[in-house]
Amino acid sequence: MALTVRADLANLPDYIPGRKIPGAIVLSSNEVSTPAPPSVLAAITEAAAEINRYPQMANDDLMARTSRYTGVPEERLAIGCGSVSLCQQLIQAMCTEGQEVVFAWRSFEAYPIVTQVVGARSVKVPLTSDYRHDLDAMLAAITDRTRVVFVANPNNPTGTALHTGELERFLDAVPDHVLVVLDEAYREFVTDPDLPDGLALAEGRENLAVVRTFSKAYGLAGIRVGYAAAPPAVAAAVRKVAIPFSVSRIAQAAAVAAMDAAEELLARCAPVARERERVRDELLAMGYEVPASQANFVWLPLGDRTAAFNDHLLAHKVVIRAFAGEGARVTVAQPDENDAFLAAARTFER
Repeated sequence: MALTVRADLANLPDYIPGRKIPGAIVLSSNEVSTPAPPSVLAAITEAAAEINRYPQMANDDLMARTSRYTGVPEERLAIGCGSVSLCQQLIQAMCTEGQEVVFAWRSFEAYPIVTQVVGARSVKVPLTSDYRHDLDAMLAAITDRTRVVFVANPNNPTGTALHTGELERFLDAVPDHVLVVLDEAYREFVTDPDLPDGLALAEGRENLAVVRTFSKAYGLAGIRVGYAAAPPAVAAAVRKVAIPFSVSRIAQAAAVAAMDAAEELLARCAPVARERERVRDELLAMGYEVPASQANFVWLPLGDRTAAFNDHLLAHKVVIRAFAGEGARVTVAQPDENDAFLAAARTFER
């Protein structure tokens, strides 16, 4: 008998990373443009001297530091290789084959991938006309087979966000057998005071998990580390399904150092938020539709003109993230990089 692989993987969508073109301005992956501070680099260097040794399998030091930093008890925490890994581990912990995972669409492109890898079924709920989660429709999509609901807040790639009251009403209405996973990868860039802090929202709720990452605001995209806060039984299951030693010694050290340098690192978010508003205002003045964003990127719902817009920007050595037939997501970076993008956008014939 010949070897076979899972037939359903032929239909598995590819995760498409932001392109990297030598000499181009890269605004495709929502990375911060500024390098890591010396204290974080020193911690990485020190950890690298011992890469002949395995890392702590249970991430002991990182768990303890994350608990102190977030105020979340260690029994409610799990560490993983960024929020993507944690999203997959949460599905593995909650779902068996044929059960359902509900999420808005378009939202984070990894959701359908990690769902299918586990053998669960994706249930995509269209966004509202203003590119926000349709919470009523998401509630209606929940069935007895639903085990997980993803809510990205702010949403990727639209940047739109849910306010505290509407999210609380949604959580109160979700059945007890369903775990809501609040993906807060961009929480640090939020400036609207009426947006919830997921960690505070999770206190006292036994059907809410919160996922955060050190890849974005903390500038560790190349390290791959993040954490989930969840009910103790869920957190334990997430830790159980993790690949042993998957969070490297360097990643653990870098994340601890990033929390130690949090004041310095998070101070970089305010200038990004100001640039976000400037970029959006200029795009609106050009006649583009751009929903209000609470992340470190903006969304241009260009529909059929998306591919042409992407080609136009590539010709100007600006790399963005295009979702064919839907729109373009553009990272907000340094002012000169944003200016280059705006100059190219200004000359695009719509």
